Amino acid sequence: MSPADEEGPSGVHCRLDELLAERGMTLTRLSEIVGVSVVNLSVLKNDRARAIRYSTLSAICRALDCEIGDLLVRAD
Repeated sequence: MSPADEEGPSGVHCRLDELLAERGMTLTRLSEIVGVSVVNLSVLKNDRARAIRYSTLSAICRALDCEIGDLLVRAD
């Protein structure tokens, strides 16, 4: 079994909570802007996502006016 198939932490932390707080934006509002369900954004926000589409990543970064590296960081 490869590391990508294992359950547990992915080694990537999503800073969505912090970025939303800094911008005074709610998860619901971000959902409306990017066209992704609140449930799916919540999975991402809580570091439970197993994958993310580049188009979704790009839309989130555009909505939050940030770079991908601001949103996703390595969790050591």
